[in-house]
Amino acid sequence: MVVNALYPHFCRKMQELAPEGRWFVAFSGGLDSTVLLALCARLAAEQGRALTALHVHHGLQAAADAWPAHCAAVASALGVPCRTLSVQVALGPRISLEAAAREARYRALAAELAPGDALLTGHHKDDQAETLLLALKRGAGVAGLAAMPASRPLGAGVQLRPLLDCSRTQLEAHAREAGLSWVEDPSNADNRFDRNFLRNEILPRLQAQWPSFMDTLSRSAELCAEQLALAGELAEQDLPGLLTAGGGLSVAGLARLSAARRGNALRHWLQGQGIHCSRAQLTALWRELALARPDATPRLQLGSKEIRRYQGALYLPEPGAAPVPLPALQAGTWQDCGVGRIRLEWVETGAELAAGLDPARLRLAFVVPGLRARPQGRAGSRPLKKLWQEYAIPPWQRERLPLLLDGDRLVAAAGLFICQEYTSPPDQPGWRLQWQPQDGQNH
Repeated sequence: MVVNALYPHFCRKMQELAPEGRWFVAFSGGLDSTVLLALCARLAAEQGRALTALHVHHGLQAAADAWPAHCAAVASALGVPCRTLSVQVALGPRISLEAAAREARYRALAAELAPGDALLTGHHKDDQAETLLLALKRGAGVAGLAAMPASRPLGAGVQLRPLLDCSRTQLEAHAREAGLSWVEDPSNADNRFDRNFLRNEILPRLQAQWPSFMDTLSRSAELCAEQLALAGELAEQDLPGLLTAGGGLSVAGLARLSAARRGNALRHWLQGQGIHCSRAQLTALWRELALARPDATPRLQLGSKEIRRYQGALYLPEPGAAPVPLPALQAGTWQDCGVGRIRLEWVETGAELAAGLDPARLRLAFVVPGLRARPQGRAGSRPLKKLWQEYAIPPWQRERLPLLLDGDRLVAAAGLFICQEYTSPPDQPGWRLQWQPQDGQNH
C-alpha cells in the first residue's frame, strides 16, 4: 500500500464498518493509535462526527506518568478532545500482567460507550499475526485461530479495527511522512512477555525467510473466522430442537449428533450463558455428566457456575430472586411474587377456573408439604412430588413454582396445570389465571 493511499483505504474500511454513533479512539500515544487518531480526526472533521480520544493510564511503570500529557497535546493539535481514564490492574491466580492490564483497559473503555457508539483501536496486520501465533501456542481451536475480528460488540457499543489489513511498516511510513510524534513503551523491549518475544525475536526472522508470511497468517485468520461463523450458524440450527420445555438441553438429542456437531452445540449453548470452556472441560461434561447412570443426579462445576442433569437433560440453574408468598389475591391486578407476577382476571369466554371460585379465599404459596393434586384430564390425584417428576420439573425449580391454594386445597400450579375440580366448563364465564415468570427463572 502506497503511503499516501492510507487515508482513502481507511475511509473505505470505515464505510464498510459503518459506525452509527459517536467515535472514540483508544489512544495509548504509541505509533498505531497515533496514526489511527490522525486518520479519524480528518474523517470526523469531513463528516461532522463527534470524536473523542480515550487514554487509559494503568500506573504500571514510571514512564507512563508522562503519557497522559503527551496524548492530550497530540489530540489537541489534531483538534480532538482527550480524556484520561485511570484504572487499577488486579492480578489473580494464573492471570498474566498483560491479560490483567488488557481486562482493566477494556472494562474502562467499554463503560464509556452508549448504544451505537464505536471504540476504534489501532490493531494492524502484525498484531493479527502475533495473536494467531499465541493462539497456536495455547492449542486454541477455530475461535482462537480466527484471531481478531474487524468488528465485535463491546459494552453497549462496538469495537472496530479499521487498520487490520495494514502493516506496522505502512503505519510508521505514514506517521513519518505526516510528521506525527509518538511514545515508545519501554516494556515493549521486555521479551519476558510472550507478545514481545514474538514481535522482537520470531516474526522478523519468519518474515525475512518468507516475506509474505504476515499476509499468509492474516488469510488463515480470515478463513478460521469464516469457519467460526459457519459453526455458529450450525449451532443455531441444532439448539432449538435440543432444548426442553424446562430450559434444559436434551442428552438423547445431543447423542444423535456426531461428536463434532455435539461439541459445537454444547459449546454454543454454554457460551450463550456466559461459560467458555476448554476442550477437556467439554469432554468431562459429556462423560461425567451426560453419560452418568440414568438414576444419578450428577453436577459439574465450571468456574462460578454449576451444570446439572435431570431426567435426561442438562441444566444451568441460575440464582434468582426469592419467592414471595401472597396471603391474598386481588382480582384484575398484577401481583409480584418475587419469581414472577400473577393475575386473576374475569372473562366471559375462555375461562380456565370455575366462576364459583371466590378470589378472596385464594392465596399463593411455595413448597407446601403433603399436597396432592389431580391435574385437568387426569384419572386420579397424585402426590405433588410425583407430579413434579412426571412434568420433568428439576428439584431446584420446584421451590420457585407458585401454588394457588383455596384454603389448604391446591387450585393450580401456575404455568403448569389446573386441578380438575376447579376447571371451568367449556365456553362459560369464569376466571383466567395469568402467569408471567421472571426472565430466566426456569433455566
